[in-house]
Amino acid sequence: MLRLSDIRKRFGATVALDGLSLDVRPGEILGLLGPNGAGKTTAVHVAVGLVAPDSGEVIVGGAGSPRTPEVRRRIGVAPQALSLYETLSSEENLRFFGRVYGLSGRTLASRVDWALELAALTDRRREPAARLSGGMKRRLNLAAALVHDPELVLLDEPTVGVDPQSRNAILERIQELRNVGRTVVYTTHYMEEAARLCDRVAIVDRGRLLALGSVDELVAAHGGEPALVARLDGAEIRIATRDPASELSGLLARGRVDDVRIERASLEQVFLHLTGRSLRDA
Repeated sequence: MLRLSDIRKRFGATVALDGLSLDVRPGEILGLLGPNGAGKTTAVHVAVGLVAPDSGEVIVGGAGSPRTPEVRRRIGVAPQALSLYETLSSEENLRFFGRVYGLSGRTLASRVDWALELAALTDRRREPAARLSGGMKRRLNLAAALVHDPELVLLDEPTVGVDPQSRNAILERIQELRNVGRTVVYTTHYMEEAARLCDRVAIVDRGRLLALGSVDELVAAHGGEPALVARLDGAEIRIATRDPASELSGLLARGRVDDVRIERASLEQVFLHLTGRSLRDA
């Protein structure tokens, strides 16, 4: 549904994308993970045609470049920075974005009603966006990306800064998109969101693709061995092993085991292993 082929993009001396190639399959949710400054947002901007790559090719649905209006109509995008008109009501915002994508008449009215219901804002349809809470604005931002019923949806950090209830509501709506066959590219810093939502996860850093696969595939390939953690005679022991039963037998022979558990690698550990543990401020 989306193909990025050897995409390169510089902003002055900064290399944002350095030969990034990525195929997104129809009907999947693909998570795009990376540290600050990894190139995720630039990749989204290139994928929707907002930014032209210096080299490489972007193809949407086999139809061509997203920089053409016909192709761009097939795409919905919810940027990290809220893209709403504060003085317009929820309904007016959705009507505006629907008309931008060519909707009118009964079709527009029906899609606006659908989007308001999706965002759980039907009872706030006439309220100016400026008076909505942060979580409501995030849901309206998502609804604006979906009002024209796009085949491909790109969501850049759609749950940043929202309360747990709004976050859960947004995640449920995204799962519903997959259930009706839409394709979603989802950037996030929240590992638990990626593990919950995504069919596959792409980890990028410094504009390059480091790893791609399901969460289980990434953990198996990059997460390292499970660890047997036991408390033996009051002291905690951690042993990396692929045969925890044998290690536990050995510990039992050495003394009293008060507690035991097996810790398996997580997506967060994979992420840190591939991208490093140093702080990234930009």
